Amino acid sequence: MTTRSTKCHLGWKGCVFLMCLGMSSVYIWVTRSTETRSKVKMTPCRPFHAHCRDLLAPNDDPTEWHRRDCRIKSYITNSKVDCSNLRKDLHFITSPLSAEEEAYPLAFILTVHKELEVLVRLLRAIYAPQNLYCVHIDAKSPPEYRNSLRKLSDCLENVFLSTRSETVVYGGFSRLQADLNCMGDLVKSKVGWRKVINLCGQDYPLMSNLELVRYLQDKMWRDKNMTPGIKQPEHIKWRTQFQHNESHVYFVQSKVKKGPPPHNMQIFFGTAYYALTRGFVDFVLENPKARDLLEWSRDTYSPDEHYWVTLNHLTEAPGNNIGGGWTGGIRAIKWADQFRTKHKACNGRYVRGICVYGFEDLPWLIKKGSMFANKFENDFQPEALDCLEQWHRNKLLSNANVPIESSWLLATPREMAP
Repeated sequence: MTTRSTKCHLGWKGCVFLMCLGMSSVYIWVTRSTETRSKVKMTPCRPFHAHCRDLLAPNDDPTEWHRRDCRIKSYITNSKVDCSNLRKDLHFITSPLSAEEEAYPLAFILTVHKELEVLVRLLRAIYAPQNLYCVHIDAKSPPEYRNSLRKLSDCLENVFLSTRSETVVYGGFSRLQADLNCMGDLVKSKVGWRKVINLCGQDYPLMSNLELVRYLQDKMWRDKNMTPGIKQPEHIKWRTQFQHNESHVYFVQSKVKKGPPPHNMQIFFGTAYYALTRGFVDFVLENPKARDLLEWSRDTYSPDEHYWVTLNHLTEAPGNNIGGGWTGGIRAIKWADQFRTKHKACNGRYVRGICVYGFEDLPWLIKKGSMFANKFENDFQPEALDCLEQWHRNKLLSNANVPIESSWLLATPREMAP
C-alpha cells in the first residue's frame, strides 16, 4: 500500500505564510466562539414583576414586555466607552419629540453622590436634546463615580458637570450652595432654557417631558415660580433662630442665637425642590436682598427649605408666588410621619423618614400625578423602578410627533424580542 504525503509546493516562506494564516483563522474562530458562549452565559435581563403588565398594558391587553436593557452600570464604568454608540446603547432620546417641547427647553440641576445606575436611568428619562443638564457631584464621592459621570457627560453635549463641587452635608448650607453653583453655570449657557428644575439622584419622573412643558406653562404656572411652602411654623423656627456649625460630615446646633433676617424678611418654610423662571434665577444670583439672605442663611439648618420659598414671597422677585402655599405637585413622597394621613403605607422601607418605594407603591405614585417621585434604590426592590421606567417610556413615546427609533425602546413585546 502506498502512503500519500501532502507537500507544500510554495517554498518555505509560502508554507510559513499559509501556516500562520491558518493559525490566525483558528484563533479568530475560537475567540468568536468564546465571545458567543460568554454572551449566551450572561445573566439575562431581570424580568418584569408578575403584576407589572397591569400597569403597562391595562384593559386586558395580553402583551408581554421583554426588557432590553440590563447593563447600565457595567457599560458606564467600562474604560472604553464609545460615544458614537453610547446614546444608542443606553436608549437616550436623540431628537425633540415635538415642536412644542423644542420651543420650551428646560434646565435641570441634578445633585448626586451615589446610586449610579438609578441616576443614569433618571437622566435618560428626563433627557431631551433641546434641554440642558447640570450635574453636581458631591466632592466626597469616589473618584470612579465621578469618572463614570464625566465619561457620560462627555458623550452628551447638553450634559455637563458643575464647575465647582461642594462637600455636601445633610441639612447643611453646602446643599444649597450646590444648586447655586449649577445656576451660575446654567446662566452662562447659550441654551435659552425657560425654567429650571432641581433633582436628586434617586428621583424619577412621573410626567413625560411634554407633560412637564405643558404643566409649567398652564394658567397657574406660566410666569410663576413653583416653591411650595408656608410661613415658618413655630416648631420649625429653631432652624433659623440658632447658629449651626457645619463640618464635612455633620451639622451641630449651637446655643448662640442669630440676629433677625435681613431687610425684615418674613421667613417661610417649604420644600428644597422647585421649578424656577429664568428671571428668578438671575434675581437670586444678582439681587442684593437675595445675597444678604444667602449670607444670613449660612449657619441655619437646612437653608434650602427656607431660602427659595422666602425669596419667592418678595414682591420684587420675578415670577413671585405670594400666598402660593403648598400648591405645585413637585414631589410624590411618602413621609413616615404622614402615615395614615397622606398615605396608607410604605410598601418598601423608610430611610430618614422617606419611603424607598417597592412595587406595590407604584399605583399610588401613578395616581398621585406629581412631577417626580422620591425615592428609589437599585439594590432594593429594583422591579419597582423597572416597571415605572417602562410605564414612563411608553407614555413618552406614545405622544411623540416624530418617527420612533428602535434604540429608544427600553423593552419590546415578547414576540418582537431578539
